[in-house]
Amino acid sequence: MTDTTLNLWRQPLGAVPDSVWDRTDLTVLILADTGLTELPPDIRRLRQLRTLDLGHNALTAVPEEIGALAGLRDFLYLHDNALTRLPDALGRLTALRYLNIGENRIGELPAALGGMTALVELRARHNLLTRLPDTLGRLGALRELWLRGNALTGLPASTARLTQLREVELRDNALTEIPPVLAELPLLRRLDLRSNRITALPGWLAELPALEKLDLRWNGVAPSRRLLAALAERGCVVLR
Repeated sequence: MTDTTLNLWRQPLGAVPDSVWDRTDLTVLILADTGLTELPPDIRRLRQLRTLDLGHNALTAVPEEIGALAGLRDFLYLHDNALTRLPDALGRLTALRYLNIGENRIGELPAALGGMTALVELRARHNLLTRLPDTLGRLGALRELWLRGNALTGLPASTARLTQLREVELRDNALTEIPPVLAELPLLRRLDLRSNRITALPGWLAELPALEKLDLRWNGVAPSRRLLAALAERGCVVLR
C-alpha cells in the first residue's frame, strides 16, 4: 500500500482543521507540535491511518473514538502532552506495534492495554506510574519496555510471560530490589536500573542466558566478586 501522508508538524494550528477529517485516504497523519489542546471524535473517520503523531502538544485527553482506528499498526505518538489517563479504547488497537505515551501525567495504565497484543515497543517514560496492570503479560510480542522516571516499586507477576522482551528500562524509579519476574525472561539483553534504591543483587542475574548489559549506577549496591565474575564469564557488561 502506498502511504498517503499529511504532515502538519510545527504548524501553529491550535485545533485540527475540519478539512483533515475529509481525508479518509490518509495513512500517515502528523500533528506534532501544533498547539493542539483536544482531539475531536472525528478522528474515527480516518480508518486507513497506520501512523498517528500527536506528540508535543497540550492534549489533556484522548477520545474513545481512537479505538475505531483498527488499521493503526505502525506508530502512535502521544508523548509530551498533559494526559492524566488513557481511554480503554486503546485496547482495541490490536495491530499497533509502537506506542509512546511518555512525558505526560498518567498515574495508571488501563487494564485494556493488554488488548494491544501486537505491541513491540511500549514507551511510558516520565509519568506518575506507581504500578502496572497485570494485563501487561498479554503483550506477548513486546520486545522493548521503557519506564524511566516513574515511581514503580515492582512489576506485575504477569511480566514473566513477556518472553520476547529484549530491553527493559527502569531507571529513576523506586525499586528496592530487582523485580524477581525478570528472571523468567530468556531473551533479556539490556537491563537499566540506574537511580533506584537497590541494595542487593539476586544470584539469578548470572543465569539470564542473553543478558549483555546490566546498569546499576546510582544505587546503593556492591555486587559480590563472585556474581561479577559469573556475569563477566557470560559476556555481560556491568556498570556500577
